[in-house]
Amino acid sequence: MDALWEPFTFAFFRNGLLVATMAGALCGLIGTYVVLRSMSFIGHGLSHAIFGGFVASSLIGVNYLLGAGLWGLASALAIGAVTRRRPIGSDAAIGVITTASFAIGLVLGDVFRGPQESFDAALFGSILGVSGRDVASVASVTVGAVAVVFFAYRRLLFTTFDPDVASVSGVRTARVDALLMLVLATSILVTLKVVGVTLLAATLVIPATVARMMTNSFSKMLWLATGIGALCGFVGMILSYHLNWKSGPTIVLVGTVLFCVALTFGGRQGRSRVDHLGHVG
Repeated sequence: MDALWEPFTFAFFRNGLLVATMAGALCGLIGTYVVLRSMSFIGHGLSHAIFGGFVASSLIGVNYLLGAGLWGLASALAIGAVTRRRPIGSDAAIGVITTASFAIGLVLGDVFRGPQESFDAALFGSILGVSGRDVASVASVTVGAVAVVFFAYRRLLFTTFDPDVASVSGVRTARVDALLMLVLATSILVTLKVVGVTLLAATLVIPATVARMMTNSFSKMLWLATGIGALCGFVGMILSYHLNWKSGPTIVLVGTVLFCVALTFGGRQGRSRVDHLGHVG
């Protein structure tokens, strides 16, 4: 029993557990919109793009929140520019630009021999990299995301399921989309150290998918996904300590187990809901 409570005696673990739980809840909340709007590829791409900025800012000594944030913004603008000027789809532009950004980060790390442990933490997540500042950052973004969902609930709902009608009805869908992308990018940025860039897409998708298998109600799905994400972060962080695994993969594996359980016991109805994610009422 003492071994079970041992990690709670360490400040770094308490910080990591708090951040992982909040990050899981944040990813579950935002992940609901990501899944329903078929934005999983964008979430995956942004996380890879931001890694390049993380490495560059670490090498030149700039705050990674600022450096990686600006890098991610530049990548998003580049995607838009390429899509407008060349006859290629946005998915192709996302694939090329974000993968190139990720490759730049890897090359910079090798060429300039930066802090390898820090880069590994950004790639796969690490409890050892969590500080009090990270706790404050994730808490601030989580509160901000909840506020956005609360105050813009109807506009986000309308834009998610019927953007054309929403636009005709007076909803400024471009602004709503930009707001959602801003929240998504910020969420990815602050959860980078806990989950890792290579697994962030999974933490955005899995809780929302499991929640979808449990309900046909959008509002219930929203809060179920938030709770499932928090549970994955909490349990995953505890297991990562006792099993001596990296936090990111462990959190994702916990979510995967929950997905398998929901898929098994949800039966045909649950599988049908996954096949029709875009038809939530």
